[in-house]
Amino acid sequence: MAEEIQPANHSHGDYERRDIGAAGIIYFIVGLAVATFIVHLILAGLYDFLDKRARTHQPAVNALMENVPTDTRKVAPGYPNQAFPNPRLETDERGQLSDIRLEEERELNSYGWVDQQAGTVHIPIERAMDLLAQRGLPVRSQNANSQPVAATSAEAESAAAEKKGSGQ
Repeated sequence: MAEEIQPANHSHGDYERRDIGAAGIIYFIVGLAVATFIVHLILAGLYDFLDKRARTHQPAVNALMENVPTDTRKVAPGYPNQAFPNPRLETDERGQLSDIRLEEERELNSYGWVDQQAGTVHIPIERAMDLLAQRGLPVRSQNANSQPVAATSAEAESAAAEKKGSGQ
């Protein structure tokens, strides 16, 4: 019938008797280089086609702009500083944000006028918290027409004592 399959003799020191040919490796590398070059040419042609198509479909540039480059996707060095009207985009975002934060911190931690005509001032946050802790929050009475009344009983007692002392 059929020949019996003999188990392979795997003794130590046995190795592959056939080598791969150098010509096969060289043909593969040359074929890979040719395929890469062909794909490069196809992609370069495709991108050239898409660029030409994009230029023909690009909307007209604003007539108010002066010295506009032909290709608006690529901006020449120094172009924005000379051609764009005000307001310009931020050029130093970190520096400008830092300046804004420093100004806010300075205002929050200093004394100054809010409205000098009306006599309104701003005070540092720490001082405002100390005053709030001492005096308490202002509270409105049930009557909507009356002025705010102090929340602490000590201030109410001192105000009542002043009224009695003045003869009212």
